[in-house]
Amino acid sequence: MLLASLIGPGAVANASAGHGCECATPSIDRLQQWLASGEGTTVPPTGSLLVRERGGYAAKVDFLNAEWHVVVVWLGNRFEAQADLSKSAGFWMTYSATDDLYVQLRPASKWSGGDKWLTKVPSTGGKLVKKFFSFKAEAWTTLPELGTPGYSFASALTEARGLVFVGKTPNRLDFRGLSIDRYRPPCL
Repeated sequence: MLLASLIGPGAVANASAGHGCECATPSIDRLQQWLASGEGTTVPPTGSLLVRERGGYAAKVDFLNAEWHVVVVWLGNRFEAQADLSKSAGFWMTYSATDDLYVQLRPASKWSGGDKWLTKVPSTGGKLVKKFFSFKAEAWTTLPELGTPGYSFASALTEARGLVFVGKTPNRLDFRGLSIDRYRPPCL
């Protein structure tokens, strides 16, 4: 975290973050539900992405083919939960990706469908990095192909159910950390 405070929000740094499990079951930064949704061809095709990795856990998934793929992280570790992230500056994520993808902020009241606020998650060329993603409204946008949400980004922050990673290209993803400013997920 000292490195993060020195390089500031938005910066990218080489990362070998600790990813120990604070909960009784596998987790990354207390987030226990990293799920392949079955949408798009992925490995694994469905279920948990969490795998044992050097004394902790990582969430690993491969997107195959040129089609939309969907990976879900439930912020409250169960589908029915939601979090008010309106006071949060954003989140730090330690990850590697072989191609660009997006992360959507999905509110509880508008969970389904692709028409969500999203921000780009840039490719790291397969290298593990730590990057800050801001919750400032101007950092989030929409994709015409997925549709425009009928609600504000600010309202989505107040009832955040999950972060949903979507991509339309083959990609090898490895998540090691996802720490949200001013939010501590409850362990189940």
